[in-house]
Amino acid sequence: MSRAALIIDVVRSPFGKGREGGLLSALHPVDLFAQVLQGLIQRTGINPALVEDVIAGCVIQVGEQAANIARQAWLAAGFPATTPGVTLDRKCGSAQQAIDFAAQGVMAGAYDLVIAGGVEMMSRVPMGTNRMGKDNLGPMFREHYLDGLVHQGISAELVAAHWELSRNEMDQYSLRSHRLAAAARERGSLARQIVAVGDSNIANRDEGIRADTSLEKLAALKPAFQSADMAERFPDIRWSVTAGNSSQVSDGASAILIASEDMAQKLNLKPRTAVRHFAVVGDDPIMMLSGVIPATRKVLARAGLTLADIDVFEVNEAFASVVLAWAKELDADLDNVNVNGGAIALGHPVGASGGRLMASLLDALEERDGRYGLQTMCESGGMANATIVERLS
Repeated sequence: MSRAALIIDVVRSPFGKGREGGLLSALHPVDLFAQVLQGLIQRTGINPALVEDVIAGCVIQVGEQAANIARQAWLAAGFPATTPGVTLDRKCGSAQQAIDFAAQGVMAGAYDLVIAGGVEMMSRVPMGTNRMGKDNLGPMFREHYLDGLVHQGISAELVAAHWELSRNEMDQYSLRSHRLAAAARERGSLARQIVAVGDSNIANRDEGIRADTSLEKLAALKPAFQSADMAERFPDIRWSVTAGNSSQVSDGASAILIASEDMAQKLNLKPRTAVRHFAVVGDDPIMMLSGVIPATRKVLARAGLTLADIDVFEVNEAFASVVLAWAKELDADLDNVNVNGGAIALGHPVGASGGRLMASLLDALEERDGRYGLQTMCESGGMANATIVERLS
């Protein structure tokens, strides 16, 4: 019989712009993740020697983020060397996959106390640094995908075209993300997630929220991924994806403490939710970003629940087209989706975002006195994760 996996708490750094001069760009990624781990240990009050493993997501595992950053950050934090660490890459869903693996370990009896999370410093280790070029693809892969995979921006365009989403719809959604995030910041909903990192000059807030943006400003932006060769290959593309209706390249880290019921009772820890069900799917690697739809259906079927049973959703805002296509296909009410803003406003440090979504999901469940929350993320290569949690009173 499986055991319950309880989320005790979720913390993260503020998210900074993933460019030189960004909020966090002076920090080494190991140090950033180490400070977030310190913040989690301090907030929960546990003895770090009791943590049995650290499972972390990181996508661009080269340079300063190479050589198992989960283990390096734990040691950099000054915690006992007896706790191991492992770093995984499931693209944008890496931190969510870390949460799922950690919770599955608790349910299986392999862990009683484990930390999941993730880190990405896109200002210091840029996106694409670890990318395999078209000329480097193996012959067996090329046998199936001779023209290679496409940039995610092209996939976002394909999603928009397939679900007949207009540029205005996507810009409207992006404006919503910034307004909801700004409102959440003003009422303090985001502050509870964030732990201090760096020196006193680093503000305790996310750098990407643009409270003063407008539909007119968003509409003035040019398509970000338009090209003649892609237009020839995909004639149905409408060229409506811009920097404004896409997630922001960001720096950030997140950490989640997960415990068994026995350990939570032993340490007098008050859990916020229980992780109940998981799903991971593969989907069309060219459309790439549509996997959130079958992942949502799969996890709901496993849980014996319907969309109406879920009180709050976090659907990663990799692009506005992804969330809008998900909602259109599943007939979901956007009033229950990303209610405190998403990656379009808050940013998307790819290896860490799953932890931020979980923090937002838990906060929204508590604010709305809800029971079930569902988180799902599209991932490069045509994959997606989905996780259902149940709030505990």
